[in-house]
Amino acid sequence: MSFFNEEEVRESYRKITLELIEKGRTVSTMESCTSGLIASLITDTEGASVVLKGAFVTYSNVAKIMQGVPKETIEKYSVYSKETAASMAEACRKTYGADYGIGVTGTMGNIDPANAEASVLGRVYFAIATEEKTKNFYRELSPMPTRYEYKLEVAKEIAKEIIAMI
Repeated sequence: MSFFNEEEVRESYRKITLELIEKGRTVSTMESCTSGLIASLITDTEGASVVLKGAFVTYSNVAKIMQGVPKETIEKYSVYSKETAASMAEACRKTYGADYGIGVTGTMGNIDPANAEASVLGRVYFAIATEEKTKNFYRELSPMPTRYEYKLEVAKEIAKEIIAMI
């Protein structure tokens, strides 16, 4: 059972991209569990090259650390935490000099064997960083038939919060 309409999710990102273009604002992402879907949805709208400064898909802990997430944050709070999501959002925003940074981490569909002790099915953390502040968010997702559906559900949740901030 899907909890979203894919076309509505895509339309939300079209509106986000157009509003960012109109306001002259930029965004960057550091995505783990969504595997770059947020950046992809942003770039589905023509003109997104002036909006998306860059994106990281940091599926492993090592990749997150290489892109600026402090190893100590992951060790202290786990890779699946609001602190890690916030560090991801802040690191990508700073790296690319974007107005907004989006960081997302979580477990979808199965326990992560590389982080089994911290892995809880359907638990997702994301954050949106600006120069002034970082807002953290947490969602518990119901079981879904496919990883793609999990990703779209997370994208829908992130879109709601981005819209509220821009």
